[in-house]
Amino acid sequence: QNDSRSFDPGRSARNPPSGKRSFRPAAESTPCRKGCSAVIDLLRKVSLFNKLTDDQLDLIAFFCKRIFVDPGTLLFREKEVGTGFYVVVSGSVKIFTTGANGEEKILAVMQAGDSFGEMSLIDGMPRSASARTVEKSVLLKISKEDFYKVLSENFDITLGIMQELCQRLRDTNEHVRDLTFLDTRTRVLKQLILMANRNGVRQGHQITLRVVLNYDELAQLAGVKRNDIMMVIRELEQKGILTVTPDSFTINLANIRS
Repeated sequence: QNDSRSFDPGRSARNPPSGKRSFRPAAESTPCRKGCSAVIDLLRKVSLFNKLTDDQLDLIAFFCKRIFVDPGTLLFREKEVGTGFYVVVSGSVKIFTTGANGEEKILAVMQAGDSFGEMSLIDGMPRSASARTVEKSVLLKISKEDFYKVLSENFDITLGIMQELCQRLRDTNEHVRDLTFLDTRTRVLKQLILMANRNGVRQGHQITLRVVLNYDELAQLAGVKRNDIMMVIRELEQKGILTVTPDSFTINLANIRS
């Protein structure tokens, strides 16, 4: 059995840059051209766009720029003016806020097929959170101006974004309810299952999730202290519910039910 105290998950899944993390602009490629099937296939997997026609996806692909970013790259800062909308092609991006004392609170982790950054473009307000890559990532970016063009000419896309924003508000309400009413163990287990259902690979009663966050970041996401999440993970390991490796978690659903 693995000892969750001997390593921190997520370390082998990324290579953080040495020294203090700072803003580094990502290099942008030329816009994708119409008929780019690889980009269209990716956009079809994004929840905002999965009900659109090929012609509509082709239009969005035309406005996309593919960017390649290193781990620890700050894509945008909380309270700055929004300039673009992003889709994750590969890798991971954490969305977080920073307190007055510099402590971070992770709100979400975006992975392949997820989109983010649209809220400040829609309401014109500053960014409500910051975004930083957790590992080497490839993203699609649509500029603010092109984003407006797409919305003004395609009601289906506008409706999809409205539905996505509503779902995120519901998720936020549920997270607040969990922090209020659920105990630490249940919050941790629920967060692991949510992550596994969203990004894990299922085989029978087991779901394996590639872990890109360390214990501190997982604790922030679940709304618990680091020591608490380590204690809960050890308990889940002992009960056969969770198997931990340096870069993955495997949840045994059969043992949860038993």
